[in-house]
Amino acid sequence: MKSNIIFKNIVFALLIFTASCDNELQPYDSKSNEVALATPADIQIATYGNYAMLVTEDYTRNYLTLNEWPGDNVVQSGADGDQASLGASYLHIPAMYPTTNFWAESYKLIYSTNLIINKIADGESDALDQLKGENLYLRAMAHFNLVRLFGRPYPQNKGENPGVPVVLGIEDDLYPARNTVKEVYTAVIADLLKAGTLMKELKNADFASKEVVDALLSRIYLYMEDNENAILYANKVIDSKRYQLATTEMYKESPKLVPESNPETIFNFRHTLADNKDKNAVGSLYYNDPETLSTGWGEYYTSQALWNLLNENPQDARLNFITPHYIDGKLQYRGTSPQYFINKFNWQEGTANLASPVYLRLAEMYLNRAEAYTKTGKNQLAIDDVNLIRTRAGLSGSALYTVGALNGRGSVLNVVLEERRLELAYEGHRPGDLYRNNLPLVRAYPGMHGTDNFNFRVEPDAPRVVYYIPEREVNINHNLVQNP
Repeated sequence: MKSNIIFKNIVFALLIFTASCDNELQPYDSKSNEVALATPADIQIATYGNYAMLVTEDYTRNYLTLNEWPGDNVVQSGADGDQASLGASYLHIPAMYPTTNFWAESYKLIYSTNLIINKIADGESDALDQLKGENLYLRAMAHFNLVRLFGRPYPQNKGENPGVPVVLGIEDDLYPARNTVKEVYTAVIADLLKAGTLMKELKNADFASKEVVDALLSRIYLYMEDNENAILYANKVIDSKRYQLATTEMYKESPKLVPESNPETIFNFRHTLADNKDKNAVGSLYYNDPETLSTGWGEYYTSQALWNLLNENPQDARLNFITPHYIDGKLQYRGTSPQYFINKFNWQEGTANLASPVYLRLAEMYLNRAEAYTKTGKNQLAIDDVNLIRTRAGLSGSALYTVGALNGRGSVLNVVLEERRLELAYEGHRPGDLYRNNLPLVRAYPGMHGTDNFNFRVEPDAPRVVYYIPEREVNINHNLVQNP
């Protein structure tokens, strides 16, 4: 793979560049412009550089749009120049720059973590064990995020479908073939389990720690349908008492908070004021201040379906993440789409398009556990977890569920999946939640989808549930087999 050849030559330069450009920032700051791995201090600097890769536009924005837009929470209101819109419409092309750039940035991160992982022997010191563990986590997360986009859901063919190349060394085959989805998951889990044994420091949500590892393991095991382990690792996070659900009022204001101030955040892509991408940030795609109409593009809105679902309970705190655009009391439209601006990625530290998108949080752990509970016949425990999340959202009384009163949802699993939709909206979960549960995507609301800009359906076995491997990579590495 040409990317790997390039990375061998430029990775240190990239780390130096990142460190030197960000040397006034926290938490990904640098004390030196000369990055080598000769001393523990050098390894710490290089690790900061690896975290810094997560806050590039090629990583954060593409991770969120490529994972969220193919779902039914966000609606594309019209034509635009962002090729991630091809994900929203399921009209993918192999040369999409969002997938091309995300692939390249991901393998750059993987190769950079490999440099550190392979440099440090276990047990040299607690500090070096910690750094090795953090890089193992980053490598695992990078592989996992790739296989979610380019490999089919694990339950399809029991993980035997093509995934992405697993790259664990700095001298690996420069033209690797795709590992199976199962092989990628196996490598990711091995990295995470090892990382969990090495990390002892209780770092904040900007960095990896043992509980961050456990949280990601809970998600991964859920996606594999290993429900007992999904419960086990969700419990590890919950029982650690390191995190608490934000209060209802704090939750409403959570986009404005730095993640270290939110007791619910487990891991995030930390953006400082100096990292603000402004109109290139993901928040600008969703939001434009209705007072000035000058802060962003505001071309992707909450879907009418999600809006209606939330408004079944007008007191639902999650409505605070939506800003309908009214002029003189009249709801505004772009094309046929009502302008329900999304503000979940805006106003951190009072800056319009600044956000530190959350990758893992405590609410997901309860919902992971709830889904795994209902799949193992523990419906009451699943309902208890769902009601905990709904209560935090300000709901009570008949808005809560009992096993015997599911308010027309049909099954406890449907209740759980709907709650995941409401709670984790815009964070990149919804399409995968549908397809890994063998459910179709059904859009029956206004938007730029379908032949009538209203009706659109995608079956879980459709080819475009996954993206094409970037054309650039396939052209250079003939061992990479393209997705059909």
